[in-house]
Amino acid sequence: MSFPRQQARTRRFSLGVPRAFQISADGSRVLFLRSSGGTDPVSLLWQLTLGDAGGTGAAERVVADPRLLGAGEEDLPPEERARRERMREQSNGIVSYTADGETRRAAFTVSGRLYVVDLLDPDAVPRELPAAVPVVNPVIDPTGRRVAYVSGRGLRVVEIGSGEDRAVASPDGPDVSWGLAEFIAAEEMGRFHGFAWSPDGEALLAARVDESPVRGWHIADPTFPDRAPALMRYPAAGTPDAEVTLAVFAAAAGAEAPALVPPADPELPYLADFRWHRTGPLVVRQSRDQRRVVVRHSPGDGGDWRVRELADPDWVELVPGLARLSDSGRLWWVGDSGGDRRLHLDDEAVTPDGLQVRGVLDVDGETVLFSGSTEPTETHLWTHGPGGLVRLTEEPGVHTGRLRASTVVVSSRVPDEPGVRTSVRRGGAEVAVIASHAERPELPPAPVRLVRLGARELRTAVVLPSWHEPGSGPLPVLMDPYGGPHAQRAVASGGAHLTSRWFAEQGFAVVVADGRGTPGRGSAWERAVRGDLAGPVLADQVDALLAAAERFPDLDLSRVGVRGWSFGGYLAALAVLRRPDVFHAAVAGAPVTDWRLYDTHYTERYLGRPDEHPDAYERSSLLADAARLRRPLMLIHGLADDNVVAAHTLRLSGALLAAGRPHTVLPLSGVTHMTPQETVAENLLLLQADFLREALAAPAAGA
Repeated sequence: MSFPRQQARTRRFSLGVPRAFQISADGSRVLFLRSSGGTDPVSLLWQLTLGDAGGTGAAERVVADPRLLGAGEEDLPPEERARRERMREQSNGIVSYTADGETRRAAFTVSGRLYVVDLLDPDAVPRELPAAVPVVNPVIDPTGRRVAYVSGRGLRVVEIGSGEDRAVASPDGPDVSWGLAEFIAAEEMGRFHGFAWSPDGEALLAARVDESPVRGWHIADPTFPDRAPALMRYPAAGTPDAEVTLAVFAAAAGAEAPALVPPADPELPYLADFRWHRTGPLVVRQSRDQRRVVVRHSPGDGGDWRVRELADPDWVELVPGLARLSDSGRLWWVGDSGGDRRLHLDDEAVTPDGLQVRGVLDVDGETVLFSGSTEPTETHLWTHGPGGLVRLTEEPGVHTGRLRASTVVVSSRVPDEPGVRTSVRRGGAEVAVIASHAERPELPPAPVRLVRLGARELRTAVVLPSWHEPGSGPLPVLMDPYGGPHAQRAVASGGAHLTSRWFAEQGFAVVVADGRGTPGRGSAWERAVRGDLAGPVLADQVDALLAAAERFPDLDLSRVGVRGWSFGGYLAALAVLRRPDVFHAAVAGAPVTDWRLYDTHYTERYLGRPDEHPDAYERSSLLADAARLRRPLMLIHGLADDNVVAAHTLRLSGALLAAGRPHTVLPLSGVTHMTPQETVAENLLLLQADFLREALAAPAAGA
């Protein structure tokens, strides 16, 4: 089987990988999702019961198999499809679940129907609850008595025992929803939930989203002219956002809801996060210019809300788990100081110089688990608690994890392996390994060289064909970046470079560079793109290319191509438009071409509002550069993309046509910002390779 087909069938080798871990209250069991094989897209719910310190006696079993529940082909409501798109979810079956506080019951959906299952009874089978169909994002309460969920854009609760189902909050307008995360929260803030249970299961903290101020956009697929365009509310840069407020509702019928939520503040329109601590709600809000974040916590004693304000002259980065509470009510928070992103406990910074905190993963009593980097190509796990700072991972790689009841689940991606290794530790000792069912990629072994290049020590991965002998002849170069904020490509993970390795086997020397704006190198590095998303990132790609050619003499600088998707697609088009002296062909997938068409929260963080900083938008736009094109350019875009809408590619194509500049446009019918369709994903790689090979007059693989 060819690699493009294998990668497409395995959804980029994600199928069969264990994920979505939850640890039981006593630390003796681990829940997770995993499909049965590397080409099986149906995720099952599993439970691992741990054995002794040597791993003896550990056993896993299937808790719920959606194929045994009478579910046919998935029929998902629009809200669930949108939620999965925001989460970049590529599997089906059971794609998410929740468990109660003692991990005795779990709730999940299959094809929009609600199920619960007893986790302590090995013979238990899931049973369907009589909920209003379709069910979106069900969450079981901490006591295991009720399940809250969204249906028809309203928030509902069903009693597990009696089956009584009732509306808790109903939309009071055509553009209002309760309990759903709005577009900006899910796409840009990493908040996918729209409600939270109180610890006693008696109340719900729920978000009301009013999208009526947001401009309506129409997403149409011209392939099907008989279908009406889909209307979505898209908050483009400089335009109004949704109005999001919080309210508390009683879960029991007829009960009064306590007034615990602070009033809305028009100066803090973004609801970045909220959750319910045992002493009361924790609410995180952000200003429209993103220079202020206010964390409010209710002490639960009827007193005033405790407030901590974070401020930054550029922007406050919404790190995952930005603000969390210990069991005693002390506040963990992440903020920038001295050029480093630090973890704080109340007023004290508890991480050292040079450690960049990447996110808070869990709080276990008075101990916090977080990820961080001292070297940007690697991400490691630390805990901080009463015993101080402890590093949990040492092996080079990219590690993440979960912590509860002193049990740690560690998922590791390391340089020399393409997959994920998941281990479970108790008391510092490994007690189990959760197997991955993912396929191994069919690629010949070839080293991925992680190097530091140029005066800025740009972290860069260089991949040469496995069959190439040094000094045997020049190789055309393919730059394969993402290059923008919030994502890295040059990392110490074998699985991160599979596509680049395949392109190398097609006869290219592949160079993947992370420049200014990418995470892991401190706040100054990230803020170098403030006011200009084009200049610094393009300059760093050029510098990395030239420095790579000095270190690897077989790179042919007279034949340089560049490819990318999303921000990487923007960077690829930018490269051939502004530096045709360096880049000789480009493939730009789903590129942002005019930042006025991208969303408020992402775009305004870096460029400000377009009416206040029009020069920043002009510097970063591609449309005015259309007349400069003199190199081959392929534009690829999914017509159903509701993140980077197809108008980006169509407007650039129109400007190129008006300037008389030939180019190639590949429209993808029915494809969103992801490309999970097998044949589309497979052929996209093949077509890109053919286009670049022809444009750069590259020899066939192995020639």
